[in-house]
Amino acid sequence: MFRVSRREEIFFDYFVETAENACKGAEILEELMNNYVNVQDKIKAIEEAEHEGDKQVHKILKQLNRSFITPIDREDINLIAKELDNITDSIESTAHRFNMFNVQSIPEDAKKLAKLITTSTKEVKELMIELKNMKKSKKISEKIIEINRLENEADFIFREAVTKLFLIEKDSMEVIKWKEIYDYLENTLDVCEDVANIVEGVVMKHA
Repeated sequence: MFRVSRREEIFFDYFVETAENACKGAEILEELMNNYVNVQDKIKAIEEAEHEGDKQVHKILKQLNRSFITPIDREDINLIAKELDNITDSIESTAHRFNMFNVQSIPEDAKKLAKLITTSTKEVKELMIELKNMKKSKKISEKIIEINRLENEADFIFREAVTKLFLIEKDSMEVIKWKEIYDYLENTLDVCEDVANIVEGVVMKHA
């Protein structure tokens, strides 16, 4: 039987906290893109979320180093922690492009991708909540499938957006900067899917 003591459960609690932080970063990014004012303040708030994510990962790794028994494989704890942090890192990298590239307005396709990021990070958080009870949970598979579906939807929007960019946009500098921003947005959803794929592997190990 898969039994987890209260002390070992702390890893799952830390995963949820780290995922919640990613949700916060995603929500600020979506707000930034839907309400494109006070840009510097919003980017600063995303930076703070990224720094908090780093602290959370250090906390997980510190706990891992002093734990003799872990509820799942040590390498999986390490992978999940770092991939959760990568979500916030990718959100921050995206946000910085708006300042670096002197972006003046946000295309609808970019807003759609931002909304998908917010939705996907919420699903990741729910997945982390379910992970603690992986033996009994009936929702883990649903969450993994939904995160994969959201990533597929993002791929479609990304391809459509880039196609329109090269067909319609006449300013080559706009093409260059928006192609990169779209890449970062799409990559953020890829990282959410990476978390789901790691969890799927963990669940299979303990089936």
